[in-house]
Amino acid sequence: MILRIYPENPSEKAVRQVADTLRSGGIIIYPTDGVYAYGCALSNPKGIDKIRTASGKKGSDFSIVCADLSTISTYAKVSTPVFKLLKRNLPGPFTFILEASSKTPDKCLERRKTIGIRIPDNPITRAIVEELGCPLLSSSVKTDELETEYATDPSLIDEQFGANVDLIVDGGYGHIVPSTVVDCTSDEPIIVREGMGQLR
Repeated sequence: MILRIYPENPSEKAVRQVADTLRSGGIIIYPTDGVYAYGCALSNPKGIDKIRTASGKKGSDFSIVCADLSTISTYAKVSTPVFKLLKRNLPGPFTFILEASSKTPDKCLERRKTIGIRIPDNPITRAIVEELGCPLLSSSVKTDELETEYATDPSLIDEQFGANVDLIVDGGYGHIVPSTVVDCTSDEPIIVREGMGQLR
């Protein structure tokens, strides 16, 4: 099923429908400020199992999408310098790798100690996470083998992946460039993947 939501003024009714799907253990494909991504409620173990199966991704490919900076500190350990870095760059097309806290479900980590954290600059994403009341566990639909159109065009995304998810949120055409990944687990931040975001 495809549900159209306009980024200029996301429909509260539509956003509520997406959140209800996630609360019930469903998985979605939704727009970010980069490529489209899989998403499930971080609080729902059933959804986490389903997203891993549907996406075929490993734990290291997932990130946690938060509504705000205060939520990040619940799921990751954030020093004062890193907090200042996050504040300068979020919301935005970044994935920051941080040391996970004990609040991060073990199912997401697969024996790792770090987790990617995101706050995309997309009003649809933020509205969904705020309505849901908890972060999303997320992973990009884009792969090296995937044609660009199948990662950016919602109708083609539905054709390719619709049978594997409960709902596809059509927020218009996506971008082909992923987020910039920044490793913040050392003394100095290290850019491990150049993407859309220019670090400030």
